[in-house]
Amino acid sequence: MELPLVVGVDGSDMSMRAVSWAADEAVLHGVPLRLVYASLWERYEGEALAETLGKPSERVLADNIVDVAAGIAHRRDPDLKVSTEVVHDDAISALVSEGRNASALVLGSRGRSGVAEVLLGSVCLAVAARADCPVIVLRGSHDNQARTAVHRRVALGVADDQQNTEGVRFAFREAQLRGAALEAVRAWRCPARETVDHPLLTDEPARAYEARAVEILEAAVGEDAAAYPSVDLFRRTAEGPARKVLLGASAQADLLVVGARRRQGHLGLQIGLVTHYVLHHSRCPVAVVPQRG
Repeated sequence: MELPLVVGVDGSDMSMRAVSWAADEAVLHGVPLRLVYASLWERYEGEALAETLGKPSERVLADNIVDVAAGIAHRRDPDLKVSTEVVHDDAISALVSEGRNASALVLGSRGRSGVAEVLLGSVCLAVAARADCPVIVLRGSHDNQARTAVHRRVALGVADDQQNTEGVRFAFREAQLRGAALEAVRAWRCPARETVDHPLLTDEPARAYEARAVEILEAAVGEDAAAYPSVDLFRRTAEGPARKVLLGASAQADLLVVGARRRQGHLGLQIGLVTHYVLHHSRCPVAVVPQRG
């Protein structure tokens, strides 16, 4: 059974751009596209109230939205298999549930310009932090291209505990499908106190931290590099805050991949501060890939 690529639609311009992007992704991966609209309006207000007010019911509006979205997807590729669903539930719960039977979820944030675009939608953030499948988030400034890549590069952020994780494998698969290079990035920092304790040996602590970053990076990508020999892999370590290093990498990538560890029994948003930052500021779409354990 082919798991579909699921897109959350709400009628906004950004969600429709996400449909176009996801349609290309579905074709690229050879999977169906599923368009989901979620709302609790009728559960609380009901169709009778809509008729009394002389306005179309939420169901009619929802059907119109998913029909328009399906039309957009078919214009990207007439042969793409597309299904639609209107779910009477809150958007976060509905999309997290959809993610249990999806190859990935694609969401578009609703920021439009200036400060509003920087503030990522609460639905996108909550779904990315809870879903069981990869969640790809697009913001309004991102290039609306998947099959026709702009940079022909996928960027991968490597964390401390990212040894042979789903995020690494996801990044290699995406790079291979796109015919793109993969840049695996590991940030490192040397605590300031260690650079001043021994003025004559200023570079020594930095070298140690950089060497450790190289070890972590190689441990993370080594096995998959052998499994994907056709992928042109670039390993890079960079001194500085991880969030700033990844933001820089996103400027020259078509997709940025980061991991999100899911801890059993943990009820809060399971997403790190670095991932939170890049979701808000990345210059390309971000794929958040869950890792159990």
